[in-house]
Amino acid sequence: MLPLVFAVAAATACERGGARPATSAPFEDSPPAGPVSPPLRAEGPEVLPPAGGVGKVAQIDTAQARRRLIADSANYLVGSSRIAGRTTRDRISHVAAIRRGLDHPGWPVRGPEPLPGSILPTRRIVAFYGNPLSNRMGILGQIPPAQMLARLDQVVAEWNQADPRTPALPALHLIAVVAQDRPGRDGLYRFRMDSSLIRRVYRWAQERRAVLFLDIQAGRSTIQQELPRLLPWLAGPDVHLGIDPEFYMHYTRAGRAPGTRIGTLAAADVNYVIDELARLVTQNQLPPKVLVIHRFTQDMLTEARSIRLDPRVQVVINMDGWGPPWVKFDTYAKCQVAEPVQFTGFKLFFHNDTKQSDPLLTPGELMTLRPRPVYIQYQ
Repeated sequence: MLPLVFAVAAATACERGGARPATSAPFEDSPPAGPVSPPLRAEGPEVLPPAGGVGKVAQIDTAQARRRLIADSANYLVGSSRIAGRTTRDRISHVAAIRRGLDHPGWPVRGPEPLPGSILPTRRIVAFYGNPLSNRMGILGQIPPAQMLARLDQVVAEWNQADPRTPALPALHLIAVVAQDRPGRDGLYRFRMDSSLIRRVYRWAQERRAVLFLDIQAGRSTIQQELPRLLPWLAGPDVHLGIDPEFYMHYTRAGRAPGTRIGTLAAADVNYVIDELARLVTQNQLPPKVLVIHRFTQDMLTEARSIRLDPRVQVVINMDGWGPPWVKFDTYAKCQVAEPVQFTGFKLFFHNDTKQSDPLLTPGELMTLRPRPVYIQYQ
């Protein structure tokens, strides 16, 4: 078997032109200054006074009041979720991310109404990610299956405790097409998992009444080449799809090997996948599919505004970077909040997020984000 390639890109503040490593020293730790007000009732800016009014002075006063409500609400939310070990820089970034979500006119997204059987947004998916053939690609292959599933139960319980109004649905997120650092026989720099391995992980999911995600790291292959092979699996009502642009070596990345540069995916590719999944849902009378797209730089997903939503496919843009909390909050604000598509996700790394002795972000902290992520992935 060809050697597996592991994701090596660090979390970045989502800036065009490449990664920004977390090398800056954090600010000295101290609590945020100033009083805070009670949180706003809902997630989006619709709960705030509308901009404008009668006359210029009224417009200015209303805008100032709106900004103050957003600032006070964000400070309150961060203060209410505070845990030991967070720096001032973490808290500033956290507040800024919440403010950006509260103030963005695109949230909540005015997309299609959920069809019967839709998972989102009434449930939150909590997924363990990886591949059983590697102990370096995530929790799915790092510990024995029984231990892994028991830990998933524990994490799901933590989320249910943090947000009982949005019951957590367990999931296993299997990398079914794994990018490679060598071309292989067909020169496509990817390795396909066989049906026996997919079936094994699917059985694990069924043991916990969990859903299964199949993830594609296409390398120099394409989504159009890799998706058809997985459609028979996706014809099951409890199997969904993930796409990882980090390892999609086309467009401006053509000719490069996966892992040498962060890849890129176009909205046209996403629309192809949505059309295929929608067709599958109709043909097989399935509940809507969930499509997870990983993203931690702008260039990983281009022309996001051109993604066409379909009620048969629920699209999640998943914040996939690792690093200290302030980097992750910055990335969420710039890659998920700033470009609304439909739903958002947030990825946590048991090891990489805690390399600098930072405690792993908690469900309570992530619940304060606006929009709230409805897909949570652990690697």
